[in-house]
Amino acid sequence: MATIQEISEFLQKGRAKNVKALVEQALEEGCDPKEILNEGLLAGMMVIGEKFKNNEVFVPEVLVAARAMNAGITVLEPKLAEIGNEPVGRAVIGTVKGDLHDIGKNLVAMMLKGAGFEVHDLGVDVDADTFIQQAEETHADLICMSALLTTTMPNMKDVIDDLNSKGLRDKYIVMIGGAPINDAFAKQIGADYYTPDAATCAEVARKAVLDRAS
Repeated sequence: MATIQEISEFLQKGRAKNVKALVEQALEEGCDPKEILNEGLLAGMMVIGEKFKNNEVFVPEVLVAARAMNAGITVLEPKLAEIGNEPVGRAVIGTVKGDLHDIGKNLVAMMLKGAGFEVHDLGVDVDADTFIQQAEETHADLICMSALLTTTMPNMKDVIDDLNSKGLRDKYIVMIGGAPINDAFAKQIGADYYTPDAATCAEVARKAVLDRAS
């Protein structure tokens, strides 16, 4: 357990080499890969998420912590595949059509990974067909859309309208975010959730998927 605690602590400091070495060590010691993932990597990333939400750390610290987490996951993934470890859920995420901003979207993708999701990042300038096609192909639970420009906000509604017209709306939890977005807009277009920051998005997403499964 001491090694797993160290994994969490070094991840929070963004020390990728240490995290990678400690994950290898924990596996050699016979630790359960799921325990290394949940109690080490994901627990550390959730601490960073909470601190980010409280303005105790900022974007650079989140980025280096996410890099450290990815270093550990690279070592762990083959072992998790062997034991058939299932993610909490699957998410497709992208910035909507006409919008090329991606910093917020990238942070959300990292936080979702840190909360145990399998994340399919579609990038920027993503049209409605691509969101829906990728959600179907990856058996996603979540569709997460970001926009920074007020002019591209209506494109979020296009995705939801297309889901409705295809009879797929109830299949997905739809989350939206971005600087100009608010709760009223989310209700207006029929999204399930609006969250103001990346860490809150990960928390809400995890709870929504687990609630739906129970």
